[in-house]
Amino acid sequence: MAVPKGKVSKARRDKRRSSTWKLAVPGLVACSKCGALHLPHRMCPECGTYKGREVKTVKSVVAK
Repeated sequence: MAVPKGKVSKARRDKRRSSTWKLAVPGLVACSKCGALHLPHRMCPECGTYKGREVKTVKSVVAK
């Protein structure tokens, strides 16, 4: 039966686990309305649309 020889410190344990949980760069998708890149399954910050419908009214800097 396998028995640990000694206590593994939190720092040593976390160093061993650190590489397993690294996240990749989040994939960006193009907005169907304006073409701006945004995170998937989220509202477009440029035009305020999600799944083809307007969710939020965004004031445009160019319009001023």
